[in-house]
Amino acid sequence: MNSATSIYAMPVIRPRWYRSVGAVLAGLLLNAFLSSGTDLLLVALGVFPPLRDFGNPAAHSDSLLLLALIYRTGFGVLGCYVTARLAGSRPMAHALALGGIGVLIGTLGAIATWQAWTHWYQLAIIAVTLPSSWLGARIYLARR
Repeated sequence: MNSATSIYAMPVIRPRWYRSVGAVLAGLLLNAFLSSGTDLLLVALGVFPPLRDFGNPAAHSDSLLLLALIYRTGFGVLGCYVTARLAGSRPMAHALALGGIGVLIGTLGAIATWQAWTHWYQLAIIAVTLPSSWLGARIYLARR
């Protein structure tokens, strides 16, 4: 075997971190787009107050915030399911990594808006993130 043949016989090695980053990013973007899209749909339907009132907690009743928490939790489970599915190896670890990012984003959001927003909702968003991540990965693992 000469050197020219051995070059073609070598497998192509792709770094795994590309797949890992892509899987986590896909789940994050899916969650963000679905959550934002649902917010906009509910505004258009008149369920949520107009966008100009989104920074005003007085415009959002506890029932509207509970509705948002429910669908955002569902989208979190779906996003982590997608992350687990795309991850290849270690799907639970990838889903939990996305959950960790979600906890960080939720915590930073709560800190930034603590004086201006409803505390129970901020804390609930943080609290459901890791269980949602675990559940998304568990659903994927049970189906494969």
